[in-house]
Amino acid sequence: MNHPEPSQRIVVGIDGSDAAINAAKWAVAEATSRDIPLRLIHAIPERRPAENPGDESLDIEYGRTALRLASVALQAMGEPVKLEGDLVEGPPDRALIKESEHAAMVCIGSVGIGPIARKILGSTAENVAKHAHCPVAIIRGDHDATKPDPGWIAVVVDDSAGNDAVLEHGFREARLRQASILAMGVWRWGLGEIPYQQLDHRLGRWVSQYREVHVLPAAARQGAAEFLTHTQESVQLAVVGSEDAHNVAHMVGPNASHLSFHAGCSVLVVRK
Repeated sequence: MNHPEPSQRIVVGIDGSDAAINAAKWAVAEATSRDIPLRLIHAIPERRPAENPGDESLDIEYGRTALRLASVALQAMGEPVKLEGDLVEGPPDRALIKESEHAAMVCIGSVGIGPIARKILGSTAENVAKHAHCPVAIIRGDHDATKPDPGWIAVVVDDSAGNDAVLEHGFREARLRQASILAMGVWRWGLGEIPYQQLDHRLGRWVSQYREVHVLPAAARQGAAEFLTHTQESVQLAVVGSEDAHNVAHMVGPNASHLSFHAGCSVLVVRK
């Protein structure tokens, strides 16, 4: 029997929250489309011999319960996903970064952020986005992965060396999610409109390869985070490069769906 290579897994951090389960549901499509396992991990604290062994037992029991509930929720989706579950030791961010060395993607749930962005988003998501060895998806807890989302896949387009990887992931997500692409041209030079000729040149290869994906260009000269904060468009997922990892909290946005302006979106950081 052939087993997937270690790098051929989608890894999801499970902490017992609804947001984590929602991220796992979002990741199901990633795993099934690649025909690779979905690996659920729960991080438990490392223990020293002098510490209370009873606490370790409670941590292990909680972790097993969290993994079991997540597995049940995923199985209820009825998708042919291959599930793995494991308890790992150490801080969640360190555990996920280590897992990322042998993963196709790491997925983390987020409930959205407010004024104290990094505290609510959590150091885990931000650290993993900055230091992982593979693409990292931070999925908003209010994103219903079981229903079609009419929102755009917003993708950064520029002339950097690593932008092809961002475009590849963006167009793949658009096809997978049956969504259209909002091409965020982030060139910062010039006072006029976005250089559409240059944008068309950058997108040409991908438009040819993904003919079923509709693409709309948009000027985002102040950067993806600034554009996403002020756009009136409904965006389900922003696909950005590693240079935008420090802006993840800004892009995920406040947990306030009643707001009339753009309230944030899930973010896929493509590591290069």
